[in-house]
Amino acid sequence: MNDRPAPGPFREAVVDLGAVRRNVRTIAARVAPAAVMAVVKADAYGHGAVPVARAALDAGAGWLGVADLREAIALRDAGIDAPVLAWLHDPDARFAPAVERDVDLGVSSLAQLDAVADAAASVDRIANVHLKLDTGLSRNGIAPGEWPAAVARAAELEAARRVRVRGVFSHLANTSPDEDAAQLAAFLRGVDDARAAGLHPELRHLASTAAALRFAEARLDLVRIGIGVYGIPPFGDGTTAADLGLRPVMTLRGRVAAVRRVDAGAGVSYNHVWRAERPTTLALVPLGYADGVPRQASGRAEVLIGGRRRPVVGRIAMDQFLVDVGDDEVAVGDEVVLFGDPAVGAPSADDWGDAADTIGYEIVTRVGPRVPRTHVEGA
Repeated sequence: MNDRPAPGPFREAVVDLGAVRRNVRTIAARVAPAAVMAVVKADAYGHGAVPVARAALDAGAGWLGVADLREAIALRDAGIDAPVLAWLHDPDARFAPAVERDVDLGVSSLAQLDAVADAAASVDRIANVHLKLDTGLSRNGIAPGEWPAAVARAAELEAARRVRVRGVFSHLANTSPDEDAAQLAAFLRGVDDARAAGLHPELRHLASTAAALRFAEARLDLVRIGIGVYGIPPFGDGTTAADLGLRPVMTLRGRVAAVRRVDAGAGVSYNHVWRAERPTTLALVPLGYADGVPRQASGRAEVLIGGRRRPVVGRIAMDQFLVDVGDDEVAVGDEVVLFGDPAVGAPSADDWGDAADTIGYEIVTRVGPRVPRTHVEGA
């Protein structure tokens, strides 16, 4: 009798929308009364922006966050009418379509503020903006020295009914408790300056997942939950998803495409950086760096086959890699889980991040377009 599981897809990223809902509810309960923005930029960190956005909203998220205008418009085109904030803009961005579609706009300079106001005038609308103050991350955001002029100009544009300053925000560097506290203090001073200029922002937001979970004072009115939505810890200190009450959302899996028995001394894959120390069985997995499997993890990562974690050996190639299964039985068509939920024995995205000297964020986000996403409603 053949008790092997039924064949599955050649390669597949399974996205558990039930886990999205659970993660959003878990974090929302922890940060209340602050509202939750689910960040679905970069196609929801590779998970599929539209289905993830809908699941997050179903679970109580009040806002969606994206990086650029195209991502925001794509949500609107999919029929999603919840509040959406886009905050990273091309120097020649056309803001008018976003203003017409009721997309809130993050503003990181005086020039952007004026461009948004001009776009609003061109379509006879009032643009909702969130002014971003750089409190120490030194990326985008209005520099502290330019903040007084920016809030004064924003007040003028509010009076002219071209913009409405709905929010003020910033981003923590998540460096240390002391530095985070200093950034919070700088941010609150900036909010006070905005109010002194005559602005009345209803939303102050500073915390992403890490601060939302561990820095209660930074939760303010709204928290922006990115990686936490996807069940990946943000800390890099060994904390697991289970420790936080979260569940990994993506499982990347494929099937064994070929099985080969090799003798001791046989070289494996490019450059023969790994040679078999004994007679062993190799399983070929048809995923590679074209699919987002990091080449840097060659010889360091593990996968789950037949209920056991087994080592990746030799160089990971563009389309395939090899796994040493020793003397265990393995057959063409057997399922291979690269990463998923450690609760079922699978490596995590963070495990692959460690193997590739990166972070779990990058592992899930880089899964390539030729890997189909299958969205399921898990428990």
